[in-house]
Amino acid sequence: MGIASLAKIQSAAVVGLDALPVEVEADISNGLPMFKIVGLPDKAVEEAKERVRSAIKNSNLRMPDRRITVNLAPADVKKIGPAYDLPIAIGLLVASEQLRPLEIPSMFVGELALDGEVRSASGIIAMAAQARHLGYQQFFVPVKNAPEAALIPNITVFPVKSLQELVYHLRGEKMIVPAPPTKIQLDESEDTHDLKFIAGQEQAKRALEIAAAGGHNMLMSGPPGSGKTMLAQALPSILPPMTMREILEVTRIYSVAGLLGENAVQTRRPFRSPHHTASYVALVGGGNWPQPGEISLAHRGVLFLDELPEFPRQVLEVLRQPLEDGLVNVARAAGKVTFPARFMLVAAKNPCPCGYYGDPQKPCTCSAGQIASYNKKISGPLLDRIDIHIDVPRVEYDKLRNATWAEDSVSVRERVIQARQIQSQRFAESGTTVNSDMNVNEVRTYCILTPDGETLLKRAVQTYHLSPRSYMRILKLACTIADLSSSLNIEPQHLAEAIRYKIIE
Repeated sequence: MGIASLAKIQSAAVVGLDALPVEVEADISNGLPMFKIVGLPDKAVEEAKERVRSAIKNSNLRMPDRRITVNLAPADVKKIGPAYDLPIAIGLLVASEQLRPLEIPSMFVGELALDGEVRSASGIIAMAAQARHLGYQQFFVPVKNAPEAALIPNITVFPVKSLQELVYHLRGEKMIVPAPPTKIQLDESEDTHDLKFIAGQEQAKRALEIAAAGGHNMLMSGPPGSGKTMLAQALPSILPPMTMREILEVTRIYSVAGLLGENAVQTRRPFRSPHHTASYVALVGGGNWPQPGEISLAHRGVLFLDELPEFPRQVLEVLRQPLEDGLVNVARAAGKVTFPARFMLVAAKNPCPCGYYGDPQKPCTCSAGQIASYNKKISGPLLDRIDIHIDVPRVEYDKLRNATWAEDSVSVRERVIQARQIQSQRFAESGTTVNSDMNVNEVRTYCILTPDGETLLKRAVQTYHLSPRSYMRILKLACTIADLSSSLNIEPQHLAEAIRYKIIE
């Protein structure tokens, strides 16, 4: 090796749900032996020095004993996590002339164990998409991440088990077999939460079907043990399968959050149920380096908030903008990122602190002030964004003991899919997917009322002092009810049912 040598290796940093290119510059020069990493690294990146040193030594390679400087460019972007280990190691091996300079544009990502094993990293899909966008022909990733990276077409993905294996490949001694393109297969296993297991609650099940058909938000109120949680858990079983576009959207979010686990693809609609002690950062996302929160992890799926009034008010208020816009903007000192948050909100609550206000069999022990204070924890603007308000009463003994199953989720799901197909045809020329996402212009175009319907809606708005938002949401809900009945027009009975769900007693 000469007096000084410099190598440049390509990697990537994940910011939000996107990846930015990072150039790993490794310089070896004369001077006292030292190892310095610059370019705004966090603690995990700083510790890469020891992991890389041991991995190179234990892979029967030579660690340069000179002055080593590694720069991660651009220097104004924070570098977090151990995924830069592999490109740093390759950079040092090229700079020390143990490897030839790379001829094919390539990107490297992976954490190194002390024995040279390459461990998995987060956000691989975003990095693979960035690599393809920049024109890189090869993407070297940990073995566990290869199926995930292979979701992105037009780039060759190499699954790397160890640093030594990668060195053999780059020297042309023993080639790594590229990963085949990942085929997306929908999970068709039976759902453990099925509507047929829920006794009674026909009205609540009807409301659940309407919510699933149009992507509407829903609030259930009833005494403890009436089945609210079971109903919410059964909702994913009646939702239609995700489209390929939705699968990639959700998989990308879970990849960045590091929640894919052994599964390369997230094919089931998410169901997230955070505890009421969750902070607003856990719900909306954030941190020093913003990560997706629960509302983004529920994207294209269901966010279930049990015991809604028990959530701190400031936590619930952060839901208002995502419920309206379908995305959440997280601003931190490190920068601003936007996460998608197009989810169905399903919430449950008791009618009072003890849970038995209005129950015909068990008396309520709460005072009027306690009941009012309990329900005031949920703000009017948040309630206004919920389309369906439904009471879930206690189930009678006869229904509990009835041996016959109720209608199963498969049957309900077929009706939901048919209604969604009507909506797909309706919004074929726009980016709207379900009725609940309609903008003002689409509501005026598609939600046409008969004279009787106009009279009915006008009376409801005047009697219950409904806001313009509630007016629009009633029309969207009535449109979904019409779709479920395969009606071309919104009839008065569809509108009457929608008004009944929207009115808060």
